Amino acid sequence: QAQLVESGGGLVQPGGSLRLSCAASGFTLGNYAVGWFRQAPGKEREGVLCSSAAYGGTYYADSVKDRFAISRDNAKNTVYLRMNNLRPEDTGVYYCAADLFHQRDTMTSVRQMCNRPESLSDWGQGTQVTVSS
Repeated sequence: QAQLVESGGGLVQPGGSLRLSCAASGFTLGNYAVGWFRQAPGKEREGVLCSSAAYGGTYYADSVKDRFAISRDNAKNTVYLRMNNLRPEDTGVYYCAADLFHQRDTMTSVRQMCNRPESLSDWGQGTQVTVSS
């Protein structure tokens, strides 16, 4: 059974940094497209970034370009979200998700993964990130 578990959230001041982890079990995370998403109170879940080894690249939402980055540790079956220069508007519950059903081998398909989170079925439970002074 595929499972994803996020960790690493917390309270950070504006301008600070955090690294979130997403550990997978039941499948090999490196073989699939992975995305990080967030949901602020009263707002819809939005894609932060999505990455596919089949495509060999990452799609970033405009709001996080040059501040957020994804990395993988295949030996640990884990992906990370490094967040720098955090802003209050980055506050929310952060989720990772994997697409176990589509190849995602083009930028268009990777971008679609981020823009349509409702199309994904395998999610972690989320971790809270609060950016506040």
